[in-house]
Amino acid sequence: MSSSENPEIVERVFKDKDKEENDDKKDEQKGGFIEKVKDFIHDIGEKIEETIGFGKPTADVSGIHIPHINLEKAEIVVDVLVKNPNPIPIPLIDINYLIESDGRKLLSGLIPDAGTIHAHGSETVKIPLNLVYDDIKTTYHDIKPGSIIPYKIKVDLIVDVPVFGRITIPLEKTGEIPIPYKPDIDVEKIHFQRFSFEETVAVLKLKLENKNDFNLGLNSLDYDLWLSDVNVGGAELEKSATLAKNGITYIDLPITFRPKDFGSALWDMIRGRGTGYSMKGNINVDTPFGAMKLPISKEGGTTSLKKNKEDGGDDDEDED
Repeated sequence: MSSSENPEIVERVFKDKDKEENDDKKDEQKGGFIEKVKDFIHDIGEKIEETIGFGKPTADVSGIHIPHINLEKAEIVVDVLVKNPNPIPIPLIDINYLIESDGRKLLSGLIPDAGTIHAHGSETVKIPLNLVYDDIKTTYHDIKPGSIIPYKIKVDLIVDVPVFGRITIPLEKTGEIPIPYKPDIDVEKIHFQRFSFEETVAVLKLKLENKNDFNLGLNSLDYDLWLSDVNVGGAELEKSATLAKNGITYIDLPITFRPKDFGSALWDMIRGRGTGYSMKGNINVDTPFGAMKLPISKEGGTTSLKKNKEDGGDDDEDED
């Protein structure tokens, strides 16, 4: 019985080998067929592209604008110029964006269904971004107010083009953006030009400390001043000034007020004692990053009042 079983086993082995060879041939034929189909589709696509004129769209970051910036956030608009060489409109399916600084993510997001690019045309796609400073300072403690940080904006445009299908166009742009800081303000002294109980004309000697790593071009002030809890109003800036980065600048502001409105506090003013003051308002400045409106405030300050010699004062200017 054992001698009759051996040929049977050998026969089965040969049958299995034959089966494997046949399977390999089938796989080769199948693989070759698929490759032929792919080549055929590719050739058809190229012929359609040549005949109808389909092509891949191109895109470029044409500009970055900061239309509004303050102490809370920066509004950034990225302009992307997209060109469509095709004879039909193509949909802009999604826009993925990322803002990072030194490899650290500041902001990311997605804009779906971003519009359509006209046939044989170009469109400037505007991508609005809001960079909230509190989020940045909370996440990255080494980023200080008043500093300038580098940024890189990455944008992926996803478009759907006939023949080619979905295409991702990656874009990048680098630059710098500030983390603004409000200036410190002090009234160094109030110098009387003309003293009268009914109306007094004086000049505020204002000290402004710019704690930013960039200059501020001071264009105007909008403020209210309280002397001894009496609101004496405000005044206009007579000329513009430059607040140097990380520096101190002095400016003169003319004011007019009625001393008799101060009641008993008037005697302290006349005797030259320190006079309490508070100041609140805003300054409008130009910066390398655009115009800003920054708040200024001082609570519980003390200043001195000086009179001209003809009004019985010392008229000293040696403090400057």
